[in-house]
Amino acid sequence: MVDVSTPTRRTPRTRTRTWAVVLAACVGQFLVVLDVSVVNVALPSMRTDLGLSTAGLQWVLNAYSIAFAGFMLLGGRAADIYGRKRMFLVGLGLFTAASLAGGLAQEGWQLLAARAAQGLGAAVLAPATLTLLTAAVPEGPARTKAIGTWMAVGAGGGATGGLIGGALTDTLSWRWVLLINVPVGVLVLTGAAIWLAEGRTGERSRIDLPGALLVTAGLASAAYGIVQTEESGWTAAATLVPLLGGLALLALFVLVEARTAKPLMPLRVLGARAVASANVAMFLTGSATFSMWYFMTVYAQNVLGYTALEAGLALMPTSVAIVVGSKCAPRLMARVGAKNLALVGTVVAAAGFGWQSTMTADGSYLTSICLPGVLMMTGTGLAATPLASLATSGAAPGESGLVSGLVNTSRTMGGALGLAVLSTVAAARTAGGTGPADLTAGYALAFRTSGSVLLGGLLLMILWLPRHRSVQD
Repeated sequence: MVDVSTPTRRTPRTRTRTWAVVLAACVGQFLVVLDVSVVNVALPSMRTDLGLSTAGLQWVLNAYSIAFAGFMLLGGRAADIYGRKRMFLVGLGLFTAASLAGGLAQEGWQLLAARAAQGLGAAVLAPATLTLLTAAVPEGPARTKAIGTWMAVGAGGGATGGLIGGALTDTLSWRWVLLINVPVGVLVLTGAAIWLAEGRTGERSRIDLPGALLVTAGLASAAYGIVQTEESGWTAAATLVPLLGGLALLALFVLVEARTAKPLMPLRVLGARAVASANVAMFLTGSATFSMWYFMTVYAQNVLGYTALEAGLALMPTSVAIVVGSKCAPRLMARVGAKNLALVGTVVAAAGFGWQSTMTADGSYLTSICLPGVLMMTGTGLAATPLASLATSGAAPGESGLVSGLVNTSRTMGGALGLAVLSTVAAARTAGGTGPADLTAGYALAFRTSGSVLLGGLLLMILWLPRHRSVQD
């Protein structure tokens, strides 16, 4: 029988465990987001060493992102059913092992396979991090602050990827952008095994593996079709077959989910206005903002002549901006409300993308990289936290892992598809030209397109997002 008359004896242990959960969740999120962007500056070295084609280089990014996004719903559901701690350890273990395999790859296909396996591990790990955090911190200002920290750390992972990747590539080898995950992963695995407590919110049941395979194959096929437009155009069979096939698989996924007894994605979850609207908004903002790191990096290297390390250093103010925006968001949400802050952040980000689209082949660092980058990422940081908070606030207790996975899926899949589309847009504008002016024109059009997508997302948020005065409503 528990003695509830002396709660003070349990306070230190509870506080320590809460901080351990927050720390583990943030480090796990940092790793999975870092690996979306850390390889950007290492791509030229990978191409030289492994003989990758241009399309192969893009799949170094997309193999990770698509596996990450496609299996994240499965990972989120598994955390609800089989336990948050268990799935955290499984996901981090797979992610760490795949990082080792990728760092030791000797052929291009080995690297792509390792990146896909990394994405699968990240898909299990990422929703478990947010579920662990929301389960450990009660709803209200404390949870909003914790989510803001989680978002800031994740944003920092994406933002510092260029710097970390550039430093490792220039001083050691491209292989270390993957191998660096191994000692960090082992350390976090050990700490998590000792400090984290097990917990699950759903009943044990069979996982909807057919649903996971359908949604992943559908998303991957659609993304591949979009990538093919760069070489074959929109009307070629090489584009239409995978694109239409992917859409058909996604339609079949919806049909399966509507009829199966234990669906991976219960369609009723999207019946909650906060969940549905916030996830669509997250998808649109992710599709516009994710590719920013890629295009800024290649612009700095291919047009302005920066080294890998110099490109990473050039984006440091941008990295700081997204972390500051994410950390300021919880306090601002309490004053202006989640919806209003998401709108303000989107407007700021769109203004930054518009400014960046004026870039020139002989642009200065201050006006062509630093200031527009700071504006873009400050707005992104301000918008992301209220959207995530709105989505998770609409989740039922037994579906928190699922909704956490859905939030990450929306953002990451939006980013993967956005990169595929925007790369095609840039290539179409370049029309095969390789000179600085041609490349800059393509990159500028990509940023202009991203800004337009953000404005479309702004309109959607105005009309659809629920209005909450504060996170406590």
